[in-house]
Amino acid sequence: MGSDRRDRSRSGERRKRSGSRDRKDRRDRSRSKDRHPRERKRDRGSVKEGNDKRNQDSGNVEGKWANEDARYGLAVPEAKVKTEGDGEAKEEVEKEGINLGLSGALTQDSNTFNGIVIKYAEPPEARKPKRRWRFYVFKGSETLPTLHLHRQSAYLMGRDRKVCDLPVDHPSCSKQHAAFQYRMVSRKKDDGTEANRVLPYVIDLGSANGTFLNNTRIDPKRYYELKEKDVLKFGFSTREYVLLHENSGEDD
Repeated sequence: MGSDRRDRSRSGERRKRSGSRDRKDRRDRSRSKDRHPRERKRDRGSVKEGNDKRNQDSGNVEGKWANEDARYGLAVPEAKVKTEGDGEAKEEVEKEGINLGLSGALTQDSNTFNGIVIKYAEPPEARKPKRRWRFYVFKGSETLPTLHLHRQSAYLMGRDRKVCDLPVDHPSCSKQHAAFQYRMVSRKKDDGTEANRVLPYVIDLGSANGTFLNNTRIDPKRYYELKEKDVLKFGFSTREYVLLHENSGEDD
């Protein structure tokens, strides 16, 4: 009997201790649940502050480099945009149409045109002519289209159609073969007085196979005055370029 009572007493004490431990665990879990949202909120706040700080630092760095770019002339202009009816913004791009006119390479201030370095630059005495000169082109017995030469003060001749005003397509010709140039020079009149006249010249630009004036090869990098009915040939091409003007053939 006495041993049974002792066993029941011990069992009751164990149940009490077990119940107190369970209650304690429940309280700890409840406190942990209450604490976790606050910690997460605090963590999110710290992350947000870190991001704001990084964005601010990035803006400061970009502003610094933007100032440096502007200082050294490297600032990139903003692209123009236009807003359409549907709310979408698209970059405005101007499309260049087909240009069938003269290249105008020799009238540019720089030494490049269409990304190509030009071998020739006009002299200070370059002028547009008043007389309407032209090339009559012949290939054997065939007559080719006439080339009018009064709209510019100079015409670049060669195989490179991106920069040449008068294309010469024969494979023996250089990409920039020669230049036809008008120059204002001083000439004496019959009465002994001097007067300025705009006259046509040709200059070979150091071509591989040469430029021929009246079947005689001319020296490169040197101006040769052209006169009415002179004939030019380039390289081994059989085309003949006969220089005439609007009054050629008329009696003086």
